[in-house]
Amino acid sequence: MAASQMSVWELLSPYPPGWGGLLLTGALSTVAISACAYAIGLAIGLAGALGKLSGNRALVFGLNAYTAIIRAVPELILIVGLYYAGTDGLNRLLTAVSLPTIEINGFVAAVSVLGFVQGAYMTEVLRGAVLAIPSGQIDAARAFGFSPFLAFRRVTLPALLPNALPGMANLWMSIIKDSALVAVVGYQELALATRLAGANTKQYFLFFLAAAFLYLAITLVSNLVFTALERRVRRGQPQLS
Repeated sequence: MAASQMSVWELLSPYPPGWGGLLLTGALSTVAISACAYAIGLAIGLAGALGKLSGNRALVFGLNAYTAIIRAVPELILIVGLYYAGTDGLNRLLTAVSLPTIEINGFVAAVSVLGFVQGAYMTEVLRGAVLAIPSGQIDAARAFGFSPFLAFRRVTLPALLPNALPGMANLWMSIIKDSALVAVVGYQELALATRLAGANTKQYFLFFLAAAFLYLAITLVSNLVFTALERRVRRGQPQLS
């Protein structure tokens, strides 16, 4: 049946010849890419924040350069540049040591690039959260003989989470939207799936509207999750008005 003769519900059906299944698969890919990249960004951000607060001049200089460059350059340029330049550089290195070249999986490339970009923003969010902790709490942990790791786990981490969660929630929302940019390197997520459905049926408005509702649904569920997390980490503290 021609797409022009199909109803809206037939076009959006998750079963062939509908395109709803492709959109749902793309939405799941978007969430998977975002979650994995967010985890990488969180790890980089935590290491970067602690590095910036370490007082080591060389380390601080390098991390300042990393966060400044990543935040100054548009994400699209970073994604395209890191994907193609990174793949080419890795294969040149493998060739130099007489090893066979590799073709990087689209999912791995998307997650790695987005995670690297996310790490710069997460570094500043977590650094600010650590600086907001009253210094007396950390001094008290040292006075009680806590090791650096124990002081971080028992004092710093619980104290920084209430300060960091709002910024972390914003970064999660941002990475959900930024995941659409990985379509330029050929990996199929929600944005690319939407364009494919629109191109094959010429029903661009319908499918982009459906994609907007899927992004909205992901955002609303994410808001509920982060609200619950913030309520939990702020238990025992005065409620914010």
